[in-house]
Amino acid sequence: MTTTNPTLSVRGLTKVYGRRATLLRRHPHQLKAVDGVDLDIAPGKTLGLVGESGAGKSTVGRLVLRLIEPDAGTINLLDTDISTMSRGDLRRMRSHATMIFQDPYTSLDPRMLIKDSVAEPLIVHTDDNRATRHKKALEMVRRVGLDTAHMERFPYEMSGGQLQRVAIARALITDPSFIVCDEPVAALDVSTQAQVINLLNDLQAERGISYLFISHDLRLVRLIADEVAVMRAGKLLETGSAERVFAAPETDYTRELLAAIPGRSPRHRRFNGETAASVELDEAEREEAVVV
Repeated sequence: MTTTNPTLSVRGLTKVYGRRATLLRRHPHQLKAVDGVDLDIAPGKTLGLVGESGAGKSTVGRLVLRLIEPDAGTINLLDTDISTMSRGDLRRMRSHATMIFQDPYTSLDPRMLIKDSVAEPLIVHTDDNRATRHKKALEMVRRVGLDTAHMERFPYEMSGGQLQRVAIARALITDPSFIVCDEPVAALDVSTQAQVINLLNDLQAERGISYLFISHDLRLVRLIADEVAVMRAGKLLETGSAERVFAAPETDYTRELLAAIPGRSPRHRRFNGETAASVELDEAEREEAVVV
C-alpha cells in the first residue's frame, strides 16, 4: 500500500507570552498560549481547529507558518522541517504555504488597486513580467467568482464578501499546497459565508490544497473539515474525524461547544448519530446560498 506523508506535521508546538523571571521579579507572569500541540494534515484535506476566543487557535495558525516564532516544537511542512529554517528559505517556502486572514479590509492595502494586490505575491516569488502577472491575476479573479471590472477598483469600493474573494485569489496566485484559513468568513453574512465555503471546497477539489481552517463556528467547520481538533486554553482536548467528533464527542467541553450551535428548535441543539448533520445551514439559509 502506498503511503503519503502529511502536508503538515506538528509536534510539541509551544508558545509562551509574558515576563521572564529577574532578580527583582521572582515570580514571572507567563501564559502558555499554545501548550504542546500535535497536529497532522493530510494532502488535499482540511483540519478544522475549533475553540472559544482565546483558546490559542490563531496563534497555532501563525506558528505553523512561522509568522511568529515558537518557543518549542517541530514543524514539518511539505516534507521540510521549517522549525530552524532561515528567513530567506522561509520567504521562498511561503509561495507554497500561505494564509487567508479574517478581515480582508485590513489584510489588503487600501491604496492598491485589486489587480495589483492579487498580483503582488508574483513579484516576490516569481520572475514573471508585468504582462504575465496581469494575465494570471485576471484568471484568478475570474476563478474566485469576481468580474474582471473589479480589477480596477480599490478595496473601499467593494463589499466584504467580494474582498474575501480577493484575499483568496491573492493566496492562490502562487499555486500553494497549504493554506491557513484564519476565521476567513467570520465577518460575512450567512449566505456569503456559504458561498465562500463552497469556493474553498471547490478549489481544494481542483488543486489538492490542504487547509488548516480556524473557526469558533462549528456549523461552518462541519461544512468543510475532514478532521476536527478541539482546543482550549492552549491545549488540544481531542482530535478525530469530523463525523466522529460531531456524532460522539469525547469531552464535556466539545459537547458544550456543539450544544451552543444555534438551531430553529431544541432538536438542532442535540448531537448524536442521528442529528449531527443539523449543524449545516438550515433550509432557509441554503436557499439563499449560491453554489460557486
